[in-house]
Amino acid sequence: MDLKQLRQERQKWLTWKNIAPLREALSSLEEFTCKLSYGDVIEISGGYPDTKQIEKTAKMMMPWRKGPFKVFDTFIDSEWKSYIKYNLIRPYFDLKDKRVADIGCNNGYYMFRMQEDSPKKLVGFDPSPLYKTQFDFINHFAKTDIVYEMLGVEHAEFYEHKFDFIFCLGVLYHRSDPVMMLKQLYRALDKEGEVLLDTFYIDGEEEYALCPRSSYSKIPNIYFVPTIKALKHWCLRAGFCEFEVLFTSTTTPDEQRKTSWIEGESLENFLDPNDTSKTVEGYPAPKRVYVKLKKVKK
Repeated sequence: MDLKQLRQERQKWLTWKNIAPLREALSSLEEFTCKLSYGDVIEISGGYPDTKQIEKTAKMMMPWRKGPFKVFDTFIDSEWKSYIKYNLIRPYFDLKDKRVADIGCNNGYYMFRMQEDSPKKLVGFDPSPLYKTQFDFINHFAKTDIVYEMLGVEHAEFYEHKFDFIFCLGVLYHRSDPVMMLKQLYRALDKEGEVLLDTFYIDGEEEYALCPRSSYSKIPNIYFVPTIKALKHWCLRAGFCEFEVLFTSTTTPDEQRKTSWIEGESLENFLDPNDTSKTVEGYPAPKRVYVKLKKVKK
């Protein structure tokens, strides 16, 4: 696969008519030395001379799904309080001196947080030109060495190097062939690599998966929601030798909710208003399972 040519083609996506004005606004921002804080709120502080420009530029880039961020006087109250998930998974990895990929990285919130581990290299994969632009907005001030690729999981195995650790958070259920995607993750790993994966699951002791008719929680591109046992079998079929369940969780309105920084609906609109244990379609409400996968036994 010619990734160089693919990158050149996708660079043109940044000139789309809905993205070009955002890139123009981004290019007009001043270079500025600021203070950075990578806590639950990724904060950029200092005496930037035109804070109204910052807010206007950030508003142009809506919707902000992952965060939150505070850029000078502008607090970007994202749909997801992403620190809730990050703080849950934080005890389960050490990225020091490792080559790390974040598949489906969105605007890079998790990657900014991962810098505390001093990884050798940090690469984000997400084909969205909007999320790439949001990342560039934050990184204009943060000036990190993070590499953001407008590529997908299907390109990771062809990357210029293999990865020691891959994060794949909230992606698997968007793929119509989940076992194939898991094989792609497997092939993108170095020989002793690991994956930290999270995905929706349904309760049950058998190895089966829910296949929504047209949508799940009003999301049309969700294809399979497995039991944990079915997920394990998918991972073993993909070649992984170890499958470790770290924990499970239920998404709540405290973690995902509508704010002034998104457009449209959020979690409260996706659940049955009379029974929040079900989606509006009548399926079991979203639950997440977090697992660690290893390419070889240790």
